[in-house]
Order: sequence, then structure tokens, then C-alpha cells
Amino acid sequence: MFVPVPLTHDAFHELQPWRAAAHLEALLMTCGVLPAVDKYRCSLQRWLPGHLARIADPEHVKTIKLFATWRVLPRLRARAERSHITPSVRRFAAEQIKYATAFLQWLGERNSTLASCGQIDIDAWWVGNTEHSRTCLRAFLNWAMQSRRCRRTLSIPAMKVSRRAALSEDERLDALGRLLTDAEIPMRLRAAGVIVLLYAQPVSRIVRLSVDDVIRDGDTVLLRLGEPASPVPAPVAALLLEHIANRDNMNTATNPASCWLFPGRRAGQPFRPDHLSALLNEVGVPASAARGAAIRQQLLELPRPWGPAEQPVTLST
Repeated sequence: MFVPVPLTHDAFHELQPWRAAAHLEALLMTCGVLPAVDKYRCSLQRWLPGHLARIADPEHVKTIKLFATWRVLPRLRARAERSHITPSVRRFAAEQIKYATAFLQWLGERNSTLASCGQIDIDAWWVGNTEHSRTCLRAFLNWAMQSRRCRRTLSIPAMKVSRRAALSEDERLDALGRLLTDAEIPMRLRAAGVIVLLYAQPVSRIVRLSVDDVIRDGDTVLLRLGEPASPVPAPVAALLLEHIANRDNMNTATNPASCWLFPGRRAGQPFRPDHLSALLNEVGVPASAARGAAIRQQLLELPRPWGPAEQPVTLST
């Protein structure tokens, strides 16, 4: 027996299994049957009802739903309107909701509530959790104080920022050499890796490149990362052109004529940046460290500015 389903995104968010529903939803958006919306925003909206259903305390359900409705989802919509939502942004949004839920449950185990939460509770939670957990909870606590659901005098400890060290120049050049010559490495990883190592592009930007961003002008190949387009060295140009001619994920009904330089498995979507970053890491090209090395090299190659004692002298006649 077939049950009719309205052709709306909200209706698709209720369907199970959700992976099959999401695939069909993407196909319908690509065909123009459904209005185009960001798939990661849809993913979070599809996940949220199930998460709320697993919370036992009705007051906690109410608080988390308000937090998601008035803080998390509006920021995702604003991000989607400005550019696009990456998998890491979507994952962080879900983790903000998960850690807010865990924090409310932790307060309950201490016979406390969000309204009665004091500085001693905040400090105790901070000591017992990782820096990532603290970062995820920060938005919830700020929202709770701004909306007067907890004391506005609470102090949230400052956030610590840590970054992986950049590759050395020898490591960068070694990685470039492997990507250009090692035929055992999948072509898409070789192409994406050289763009990181040469042009210092983040993976989230690389997956948004289209085949039209690789410009052939006679024997010259350019890569449009901005204006003007950047020249591509001959070995890298040959690699990019070979990749374009043999792109993955092009032999299904999902992406028969995809314009993405790195097509994904979902209709109309590029390769997932988090997945690409993980694959690059597996072949010895950690994306953030490789990008840091490329940025450093680009800075070293900038023309040296004149110092105060080195200004050219102009002789008047």
C-alpha cells in the first residue's frame, strides 16, 4: 500500500530510512522538483527530532528545542545564505546540541538545574571535560545567559586555540613529488593534494571548484582561485587535465554531467570536504599542516619591501 507524501522538505525529513530519503530528496532538488536548500541544514533538521525523542526529561526537551530553534538553526541558515555549510559546520552544530543536552543531564545528577546553575557548577564541568567539549558548550551557555535561563553573572573560561605545526619545506616538496609521480595514489587525491600544497587552498574551497575553473589558454593552463587566475606548472597542469578526463562518481544517474572538479556521490553535490581531508591524511598530506607550509612558502616568495635605509634616491635636476 502506497502512502502519498507531500513534495516538501519537511515531509522528506520524516521519512525512513533517512539515507534513502536524503538521496531521493537530493535528486528531486537537482531536477527542480523541490526548491534547492542546503543539504547539511536539511540533515540537521532531520536529525533533531530523533535526538529530542531520546531525552527523558520534558523540561530538558523544551530547553534544547528552544536552543536549536533560536540559536543553532538561525546561524546555519545565515551561513547557508552567505556561502555554504560544510560537513564540519553541520557536525559542530549537532555537537553543540548534544553537549547542551549532556550538560543539563549532568546538572540534574548534581540536583541542580539550568536556572540554579552557579559558577561552581561551571568550573566543575570545565575541569572534568575536554577542550572540545567546552568549545561545544560555550554557545549554549551564552544563549542561556542572554535569554535569562541561567544567571547572567556566570563567567565562562577563555577558549584555548591549538593548531598543528605546518610541514617543513622539505616535507612539502616531498609530498608534492609523491603526488606528481605515484600512480598508486588515487587521481582525485593527487589533484586535490597539489592544490593544497601549491596554492594553500582549504579543502572546503577545493571541493567547490568546477571544471570551468581550470582554464586552458593555448599551451597554458590556469586555475581560477580568484582574479586573476593563477598559472599552473606543466606537471601539475597535466595532472589536473588527466583528473578532469577521468573524474570519479560520473557513471551513475546522480552526476552524469557534473560540473564539479571533484564530484560527490549525492546528486548535484561535490565531494565531502571532511571525507577528502581524511583521505589526504591517509596518503601523507595532512590538509591543515600542508596548507600552513604553502602559506609560509608564499610569504617567503613575496617581493621584499624597501626598508627605511633602502629607499631609492631620486635626484632632482
